[in-house]
Amino acid sequence: MDIAIIVEGKNDRSRLRQVLHAEVPIYCTYGTPSSGHLDALSKQVGDKQPYLFTDNDASGKRIRGMLRDTFPDAIHMHTRKGYPGVEKTPTEYLIEQLEKAGLEGYIQYPNPDPASW
Repeated sequence: MDIAIIVEGKNDRSRLRQVLHAEVPIYCTYGTPSSGHLDALSKQVGDKQPYLFTDNDASGKRIRGMLRDTFPDAIHMHTRKGYPGVEKTPTEYLIEQLEKAGLEGYIQYPNPDPASW
């Protein structure tokens, strides 16, 4: 796998697992990461293209800034203001953000609702 996604917490990871293929590695900062945790994340990501998907709140912005220093070439995604975080973001919006980042090939699209046919 040539990409890696970094999120804030395990609930964010679980939420993205619902729309991404199982082989896509998703790593967590578990809140505001220490310098040691940032080093460990850097080693885990290795040569993969990093994608950061964070909340659009003060904490998410702070974490995004810290990750930007560790992963200067990362592609940034975040939730829209008004959504309580990645873990509570509607599936359609998650997919839209992943598509905007060019990750169509990694998305596991939900089955269409037969009631809408």
